[in-house]
Amino acid sequence: MLLTVRRFLEMIRFSHTVFALPFALLSALLAWQREPFRWLDLLGIVLGMVFARSAAMAFNRLVDRRFDAANPRTAGRHLPTGQLSVAAVAAFTAACALVFVASTLLFLPAGNPWPLVFSVPVLLFIGGYSLAKRFTALSHFWLGAALMLAPVASWIAIAQLNGLLVPTLLGLAVLFWVAGFDILYACQDADFDRRSGLHSLPARLGVALSLRLALGCHVVMVAMLLLLYAVASPPLGRVFLVGVAGVSALLAYEHWLVRPDDLSRVNQAFFQVNAVVSIGLLVVVAAQLAINAWLFPAP
Repeated sequence: MLLTVRRFLEMIRFSHTVFALPFALLSALLAWQREPFRWLDLLGIVLGMVFARSAAMAFNRLVDRRFDAANPRTAGRHLPTGQLSVAAVAAFTAACALVFVASTLLFLPAGNPWPLVFSVPVLLFIGGYSLAKRFTALSHFWLGAALMLAPVASWIAIAQLNGLLVPTLLGLAVLFWVAGFDILYACQDADFDRRSGLHSLPARLGVALSLRLALGCHVVMVAMLLLLYAVASPPLGRVFLVGVAGVSALLAYEHWLVRPDDLSRVNQAFFQVNAVVSIGLLVVVAAQLAINAWLFPAP
């Protein structure tokens, strides 16, 4: 039983939840500056994030299992090797999707129907990413848009449809951040994608140009964070700006790690650097809000 659970967690790369969940919580922290805190909101956001992502990742593994089996980089995954069956992964996908929709019911007692209303369209959109490489080289931006929903949905779960500029700017930062590092990651499969008829920017443009495009995406991400500061100041202040400077340095390091003639450190750039970016920004915003509360206590 424990081995099966571990295999499911490995299949969906549960540790990669650190990419989107911190941005959902960051958005929630900002929303709670306007709306009262409710434990059910926090529980609903965490459950929704975990199970929506799990459903999307499991669906990805299902629909891509034949491509994964043909790609030497992914041939060892759980479905191609038979460690998990198609039926089991399909059932897991359906169960995660149902729990995600059920988690939106936690917002109804506060009079907020929007998470439930948007739950199925959100599932369809994030699941659609798994099919995008079959018809568009812009699939990296589809993935970015899917993760952009994390801060936007988190805000709506707390503040409904009020003041959406703040989560939209944060979401755009996530979109370009994710698109940038997904382009980096896809450079590993450029040759395989061409041979298999799959679409990606590295397959279409080549690795060198794709790396420059990824850098451009990350420049836009930093610009979105600076716009967020301009719009949400206060409560965001100088501590947040220090965090943005740190993010810029980390992204520069990420692009230094990955070069057209040396993709050996893509995984290091993909997971380690980007995990620090997402968790670091959450910590910075939490610190900023804590300092604000200490300097300017509520009467």
